[in-house]
Amino acid sequence: MPYPVFHTHRGVVSVRNGAIPDIVIRRLPIYVRTLRRLAAAGIDSVSSEELATHLGVTAAQIRRDLSFFGRFGKQGKGYDVRHLIEEITRILHLDRTWDVALVGFGRLGQAIAHYRGFEEDGFRIAAIFDHNPDHIGQVVNGVVVLPDYQIESVVRESGIKIGIIAVPADAAQQAADQLIAGGVRAILNYAPVILRLPPGIWMREIDPTSALQSLTYYLEPAPIPDSVLSPGSFTTSWPGSNGGRTPGSFRA
Repeated sequence: MPYPVFHTHRGVVSVRNGAIPDIVIRRLPIYVRTLRRLAAAGIDSVSSEELATHLGVTAAQIRRDLSFFGRFGKQGKGYDVRHLIEEITRILHLDRTWDVALVGFGRLGQAIAHYRGFEEDGFRIAAIFDHNPDHIGQVVNGVVVLPDYQIESVVRESGIKIGIIAVPADAAQQAADQLIAGGVRAILNYAPVILRLPPGIWMREIDPTSALQSLTYYLEPAPIPDSVLSPGSFTTSWPGSNGGRTPGSFRA
């Protein structure tokens, strides 16, 4: 399909009260996960400063993020932990169980299908598809692996809105097209490829290889082009930039 390239980090989420930056939505699950740990430890109330310490962000950031959705804390008393968990859970629509369609039943797909953590957080792998005849017919947690040509019809009949793509890069676009044709509106993509998606479809990408490749940059001194080191020039690595050299060092 001639879809334009469409990225989920396009900036905002439309809501009745205005526009919420997508980065705020991405932080909410981290907030609720931390709050659940606090609740499990028997903590009933927490200030924005205390919560910021647990999260590694500023208290102002937390207050700003939450202010998009209303007022949750009380001056001098902080946040009621359990109430805030309930509110963020409601905001993220996690007060229900979401059925998910998994496309791909290779080693990665099998690991995803067997992962029980999804159910604990409100997601159920309700349909599994694969192209390999050896995988079709296998059963995981009561779900039968179906041939991938059934993706569109099964997803539509089941009312599934979330899809996970765990297929090789050359098969990912077709999998996305089939999921979207069946009514999926949110995709978690493990395939190392940029998908072309129509407007209104949200996607998150998980690419461990790219993440590792971005980390190796910091493990060795970065080469400095000769043009930069022309007579009389110098380079500086400022504290915090950590451009492969010791912070604050310089070379002339």
